[in-house]
Amino acid sequence: MGGEGEGANVVEAAWCEGELRAGEFGHEVWARARPVLIRRLWSGDEASPGQHAEARLAWCEGGMVALFRCRQSGPLVVAAAPRLDRKTVGLWERDVCELFVAPDPAAPERYFEFEAAPTGEWLDLAIRWRPDARETDWDYASGMSVAARVSEGEVVIAMRVPWSAFGRRPRAGDGWLCNLFRCAGPDPRLRYLAWLPTHTPEPQFHVPAAFGRLAFTR
Repeated sequence: MGGEGEGANVVEAAWCEGELRAGEFGHEVWARARPVLIRRLWSGDEASPGQHAEARLAWCEGGMVALFRCRQSGPLVVAAAPRLDRKTVGLWERDVCELFVAPDPAAPERYFEFEAAPTGEWLDLAIRWRPDARETDWDYASGMSVAARVSEGEVVIAMRVPWSAFGRRPRAGDGWLCNLFRCAGPDPRLRYLAWLPTHTPEPQFHVPAAFGRLAFTR
């Protein structure tokens, strides 16, 4: 699932026995987690191959982990002096991977935004979307953790979010809502990639109607 065609709007979170940390890039669960592709711009157009990424999700007793493997053909757009001891507002203006999650499928307008950069910087927000405005809780504290690894031609980023951040814990077979994104490069029209494109006139990720299904398997 997660490719094009049937099931293209579903991402499966693979079950992991024990606790899974953000930095466990080589954990066996990632071989079982089916990837979804992040290769299109927000508009639906194909992005440059050098920006393509894939994302995998896993869940354990304590939380959920998202792992992004990203191609990197150009220079990174990152902060010269990153701060890791607090959230970085405006992180979306640089290279970053993002996960939006709505735990209640009946209320997709209430969701959480998590971002992680190649530098290890992070951002977490609680959102209430309205057609005429968007309410953002800038003080939201999820307790998320981040790990990143940069090598020649590739960036790997992982973020772990504890269940307390969502106010609920899923069971096997449950379906939440989500979308996955990557921002890469300096071009304001060509840097916003989405698993499920939002098809807005201008670059925009905050479109709950475009969320896909997050299926918790076991």
